[in-house]
Amino acid sequence: MTDPERRVRDSFAKQAFMTLLGANLLRVSPGEVDIELPFREDLAQQHGYLHAGVTTAIADSACGYAALSLMPADAAVLSVEFKVNMLTPAQGRRFLAMGRVVKSGRTITVVRGDVLAFDDQGETRPVLAMLGTMITASGRGIAD
Repeated sequence: MTDPERRVRDSFAKQAFMTLLGANLLRVSPGEVDIELPFREDLAQQHGYLHAGVTTAIADSACGYAALSLMPADAAVLSVEFKVNMLTPAQGRRFLAMGRVVKSGRTITVVRGDVLAFDDQGETRPVLAMLGTMITASGRGIAD
């Protein structure tokens, strides 16, 4: 395991919110992170779909960690902004958030996130698209 991968995995393990959601860190490589989330009824909205806040949260974390994987060892990452498009209701057995770095800079990193839904028949469909900006936080007392 590379140092950036270990740093991402260690940081993800400290994220209580991802634990609360039941999210799992599947894959880490330079500029790319995948997070999986099994469907749970207690994370659904009133129509039975996975709540938009949940899909947004896993996309944001995947994007942030993709950015962190390319940052200096002493850096932490924070979301600056993101835009989310809900493509279709989030209905499925499990969800996969894929965070990818579009452009990594010294201070600002542009990221793209996608969330896919998988059903019991093996069908896959996109449910969310995100474009965001992450900032390299160094020397501000922020831990990974």
